[in-house]
Amino acid sequence: MKPLSDLIPILETPKIICITHHYNADADALGSSLGLYHYLQMKGHQVSVICPNSIPDFLQWMPGASELILFDKQAERTKEVLQNCEILFSLDFNHFSRTKFLAPLLQNCNAVKVMIDHHLMPDLSFDYGLSLPSKSSTCEMVYDFIQAAGDDVLINETIARCLYAGTMTDTGSFRFSSTTSSVHAMVARLMEKGLQTAPIHQAIFDNYRENRLRFMGYVFTDRLEIISDAHAAIIAVSRQDLNRFDINTGDTEGLVNYPLSLKEVVLSIFISEREDEIRMSFRSKGKFDVNVFARNYFEGGGHLNAAGGKSLRSLSETLNKLKQHIQENKNQLQLCYNESF
Repeated sequence: MKPLSDLIPILETPKIICITHHYNADADALGSSLGLYHYLQMKGHQVSVICPNSIPDFLQWMPGASELILFDKQAERTKEVLQNCEILFSLDFNHFSRTKFLAPLLQNCNAVKVMIDHHLMPDLSFDYGLSLPSKSSTCEMVYDFIQAAGDDVLINETIARCLYAGTMTDTGSFRFSSTTSSVHAMVARLMEKGLQTAPIHQAIFDNYRENRLRFMGYVFTDRLEIISDAHAAIIAVSRQDLNRFDINTGDTEGLVNYPLSLKEVVLSIFISEREDEIRMSFRSKGKFDVNVFARNYFEGGGHLNAAGGKSLRSLSETLNKLKQHIQENKNQLQLCYNESF
């Protein structure tokens, strides 16, 4: 895989470019994709953004969202665009399997393949790429790429809004350890470009339907289980729970973080039963590595303190396995708890 810097001269002449991100887009996936989309358009390229599936309601405000190609609804259009693509950017994932049903089309695409990502253990089969787990977000990496190309002058308020959204959410509103001085320097520069931060925070965090708030109340009352001896918390919701409250894609975003507000909780896990699999989100405090936990037990991965996974077992079987693995890691969780105080 060649360094990303080698791609910069190639982008000095117009190309047909596609950008994609992982399945179930979050603000970093979509923000980095649309931020890069607007930047490359300003460079004179013909650019399309392909989403593996529909994006959540709370991200619909992003500039360029109306131009997205949704593979789950526009399969033929997606195939047509990929056939003509010269350069394919893959953002916020490091293996095509993270795009789920879109993966075969991406793997078979004849375009030059480029990866920009901040997750561990990247697939090195991309033609160009950069994987930096130390970076706060893929949005920050897109910003760095624009700066490395000497194109700071092209960053406008539209690009700034997209890049800020993903950086803000992936840093937990700038409270995670990934919030380095370079993150704050980037935000300062984006604000100099006209960025207004408060409306973006409101658009993402204060833009839900009433049913989500009622769902949250139900979840924390009836579906939160604290495993005190292992300093862990589990929220497990069934398909019936999701249907009862009419929960859509994105409505469960961030719920896994709430149990970490409890002093005794080091590990928080959110499980949701979907049509095809059990989806899992892992969050932790301190040095407990949920990336390793997810990879070892649930075909997942991510970062030290934030990861995802899946299970093809039933919800009850997955819960039993999960509790077994938590007990297997009880000593390490206890140690991490002791080190935190």
